[in-house]
Order: sequence, then C-alpha cells, then structure tokens
Amino acid sequence: MSSSTPGKSGRTAKTGEPGTTGKNVKAAKAGTKAKTGTTAKAATTATTATKAKAATESQGAATTAKGATTAKAAAPRKAPKAESHLAMVRRARRINRELAEIYPYAHPELDFRNPFELLVATVLSAQTTDLRVNQTTPALFAAYPTPEDMAAAVPEEMEEIIRPTGFFRAKTKSLLGLSAALRDEFGGEVPGRLEDLVKLPGVGRKTANVVLGNAFGVPGITVDTHFGRLVRRWKWTDEEDPVKVEAVVAGIFPKSEWTMLSHRVVFHGRRICHARKPACGACPIAPLCPSYGEGETDPEKAGKLLKYEMGGYPGQRLSPPADYPGKPAPALGAG
Repeated sequence: MSSSTPGKSGRTAKTGEPGTTGKNVKAAKAGTKAKTGTTAKAATTATTATKAKAATESQGAATTAKGATTAKAAAPRKAPKAESHLAMVRRARRINRELAEIYPYAHPELDFRNPFELLVATVLSAQTTDLRVNQTTPALFAAYPTPEDMAAAVPEEMEEIIRPTGFFRAKTKSLLGLSAALRDEFGGEVPGRLEDLVKLPGVGRKTANVVLGNAFGVPGITVDTHFGRLVRRWKWTDEEDPVKVEAVVAGIFPKSEWTMLSHRVVFHGRRICHARKPACGACPIAPLCPSYGEGETDPEKAGKLLKYEMGGYPGQRLSPPADYPGKPAPALGAG
C-alpha cells in the first residue's frame, strides 16, 4: 500500500499555518478597510467643500444684495417736476392774496399832497431811500410849491436843498427840466398819460407808473429794485430788464391789481425779503416761496432782521396814512 504525501494546501489546513489564501483574505480585508476609510474621508472632504461653497455663494449673494441696496440708496433723487405756467400763475396770485392780508395798509412810501409833489419826490428817490426824500421835500416844496416856481429856481440854491438825496446836481437838472416842460407844454399840470410822462426829463416808466397809479388811479406796475428781486425769487420770471419784468407780471394779474400789487411786493421786500439777508424764518409766505432758505431760517434770528413796523421801528413817511400801524418817520435832523 502506497502512502500519499500531504499537499501544500492540506498541510496548511492541518497545521493551521497561514497559507496563500489566508493572506489574500487578510489583505482583502485590509484593503476594504483602507478603501472604506478613504471613501469616508473623501465624502467628508466633499461635504466640507460643498458647505464651504454654499457659504461662499451665500456670502457673495449677501454682498451683492448689500451692494445693490447701497447703490439704490446712493442713487440721486429725481429732480422735482417743473412747475407749469398755470401752477405758477395760481401760486403768484395766492402770494398776492396773502400779501394783501399781511399788508392791508400798503401804500406809496413817499409823502405827497398832489401829482406834482409825487412826481418830484419819485424823481428824487433814485439811488436813495424814501425816508431821505421825505425828510428833504418839505423844505423843497416850501421854496418851490408849483412847476412855475421850480422852473424859475436858481440851480445852486436847489442843489443845496436836495443835497441829502445824493446825485443832487443831476437831480436838480431833471427837476428844472421837467418843471419847465410842465409849465410850457402842459399848462403847469402833470399829465395823466404814460406817453406824456415819459417824455419829461428824468422820468421813466417806473416813475410814470408810480404817478399814474397813485395820483390818477391808472393801474400800473412799478418795477423797482425790490419788485424785480422778489418776482425773480418767487420764480414768476427770470428777466432782469424792468420793462420785460413789467410785461410778464402784467400777464399774470388783472389790471385792477397792478398798483396795489406793486405796493405789497415793495413793502415785503423792504421789511422781510431783503437783498442780502432775507428773513426766511419770519416770512409768512415761506411755504409758497421756491427760494426759501436763501436767508436766515431760524425764526428767532430771522425776527431780528425785520424792518419798519414789522420790527417795531418807525416807517419812512413823516405823514403816513391813518391806517398805518407803525410810527411816523422823524424829520430831517431829528433822529
């Protein structure tokens, strides 16, 4: 009987020593474990990367949104809609109505008793205050009460009387010339027509309208420095030429309002809406003014800028109308 020699595989099984197959199994297990670890690590890395990407995208979106909000906030506001002509006319007429309530006593601030005195006083008022004219004319009219008297005046003597009004030589020449024209061409009377008045020496449209409106009851718009300044601040017109300003404003208001409108606007310009320091904070028509803020807006500080009766001071006339609420102006040399 022959005997058999156990093979490699059998020997391994009998002795329990690890053979090739055992090694493979162990290696396979180790590989599986390593692969599993690698896969888990990769999954973790992928998850982390996904989260990081999501966070970055979220942060980017937030930054974009914030940028959009900032851009929106920084965007310039739309310019206010331009006022139509009709809206401007309505606002202008409302301003006139309110001025009528504020200054029911508005009047020409030159003292006069007849058309001749008003004409002379208006010529003298160029480049000076009505107060200074009113302080000067009593002596002037005492010496030359009529056009005939004034036309015969000695120039040097008249110059001395009207010297306080400034530009006295030029004004003397105008007064002598217009007085002679009244004497020679109009029978010593002041004419009541614009075309006649503007032919007199030293008389322009402004002076003519003052005389017509206040001595003859003929409607006229007086465009002096105050009137022109205010209508431009109120955006009724941007014209600088007085004749053009007169034409524009005449188209906004009926003739019946022209003379009193002139007084109200001039009153407001002299008392509140000054050239250099308008008292915006004390202005009753501020809500209607597109130029509000050009002057002092603090009410207390603005109140200190008010003049004449609005500020508790004397007016410009030595003989004001009975309904004037302020104090009369002092005579020349009296204060």
